[in-house]
Amino acid sequence: METKYSNQKNVLILIKLLKEHGIKKIVASPGTSNMPLVASVQQDDFFEVYSSVDERSAAYIACGMAAEKNEPVVITCTGATASRNYMSGLTEAFYRKLPILAITSTQDISRLGQNAPQLIDRRVIPNDIAKMSIHLPSIYTLSEERNYAVLINSAILELTRNGGGPVHINLTIADGRKDYDITELPNVNVISRINNRDVFPELPNGKIGIYVGSHNVWSKKLTKNVEEFCRKFNAVVLVDNISNYKGEYAVFSNIVTYQGKRNRNVTHMDLLIHIGDIVGTDFQGLEYDVVWRVNPDGEVRNTFGKLKHVFEMEEYEFFEYYVKNHCSFDIKNSYIKLWNNEIKEVRSKISELPFSNIWIAQKTANKLPKNSVIHFAIQNSLRCWNFFETDKSISGFCNTGGFGIDGNLSSMIGASIVSPDKLFYCVIGDLAFFYDMNVLGNRHILNNVRIILINNNGGQQFRNYDSSGYQFGSDVNKYMAASGHYGNSSKTLVKNYVQSLGFKYLKAENKEEYLSIVDEFVSEKLTKQPMLLEIFVGEENERNAMDKITHLKMTNLHKKKIILTNIIGEKKVKKIEKIINKFDS
Repeated sequence: METKYSNQKNVLILIKLLKEHGIKKIVASPGTSNMPLVASVQQDDFFEVYSSVDERSAAYIACGMAAEKNEPVVITCTGATASRNYMSGLTEAFYRKLPILAITSTQDISRLGQNAPQLIDRRVIPNDIAKMSIHLPSIYTLSEERNYAVLINSAILELTRNGGGPVHINLTIADGRKDYDITELPNVNVISRINNRDVFPELPNGKIGIYVGSHNVWSKKLTKNVEEFCRKFNAVVLVDNISNYKGEYAVFSNIVTYQGKRNRNVTHMDLLIHIGDIVGTDFQGLEYDVVWRVNPDGEVRNTFGKLKHVFEMEEYEFFEYYVKNHCSFDIKNSYIKLWNNEIKEVRSKISELPFSNIWIAQKTANKLPKNSVIHFAIQNSLRCWNFFETDKSISGFCNTGGFGIDGNLSSMIGASIVSPDKLFYCVIGDLAFFYDMNVLGNRHILNNVRIILINNNGGQQFRNYDSSGYQFGSDVNKYMAASGHYGNSSKTLVKNYVQSLGFKYLKAENKEEYLSIVDEFVSEKLTKQPMLLEIFVGEENERNAMDKITHLKMTNLHKKKIILTNIIGEKKVKKIEKIINKFDS
């Protein structure tokens, strides 16, 4: 007999992943809301389905099965109070670390509190009945399908992680007729978690990129293992200023990946290995067939959308394993040479940039003193400076954890206090500076602090050509970019404030002024006072500099736009773009 599955997409994805992870045993209790799941699995010969009317007994039956066979067991029930009867059995499973997957079905939880029958609130559960609890609403978009697959993979993997234990999935069943006319389950990305005791997958014999998110200073052991890995398997390390890898296989990729036109022979990889934490800059210009994440936290983080394996181990252990246990690749074309040649070609196209944050970065990054430390404020400052490399001895940091406007300056001050023998730099925009300026009154501040304040009178990120705010023209400054605050680019406000606090104040309003003082600002000698260099730049210069640096290699579409702008003017091009955007939306 042909298997007929429910037409509910979240149910289909769940069933597919249960099968892919080898979970066969299901203890089903009767009910209406869980019928799409039960009716589907009972027709599929892969599953072993058992019946229990009493949900309390069902949970304990599953405990017995899991303990006897040392494998995960599913329990499924309907809405109303049925799930409450799982609690005692799940408590037993929690303290005995038994892998019980409790799937409680529900109506749409938007009806909670509206006197809907047979609907109870399971959004918060007791601490000791499940290691993880997720809620799965109905699916309406492709993006939701992908996200749900990641969530369900995470839940299933948690059943056996760190000794194991119960997990809860609250599964929404949509209204309407519940048809059973699906004969094939969908293709779903299956994610596995690997630790030191598991069998490691084979490396693909092709181009490998190691993408480093924000990362603390590297140990010698990690650096050694990564470089041996790159040498043996033709890999590169994709970095920016907060990746903190400075070795021979470093690829400062942003200058290439931000271009309007890219060389796929360089940017496409067979495997992307993700280490570190939250990424600081855009990675959309990269292409990859599959992603492996290596992190001791072992969490499922599908940052790049194609996660296949999560390696729960120290980074150096991962690279050490492959270096010791896998044969070298037959290298025909050096991947690091491909990248370096592409970067060289793109950089050769850089002409004179407007006076801007990017121009400041271009003229300053390679001048910063060796062994200094630089902190970047999000988002525009980090993005601008990540087009240019600092010396290999310099460490870089940014508050990418929360990725918010607050605390960037304070983080740098905190670091400078505990390392008085190092020079600390901070690059920060005016909104972020004034948000965090109270820290400059801290009595612990030393003379090793140097601040670059880019005063462009508002949030430049919202005014660039590639921002959705650009379509509003000058209106973006009213509220979205928040211009006109904090003295409206006053020439004396910051000066008077920081001088009163004992800082040496420097100022530049054009290229000539900046070049005349930059050597003093980047001097490796500690001065008597901390320094603040305020640079006044216009938003148009900022916008044009970003557009120029990201279109050193242009698509035909962008070339046509430039020609059209020269003929009819920027304002008319903006109007045309607004009309096109309306049709697109």
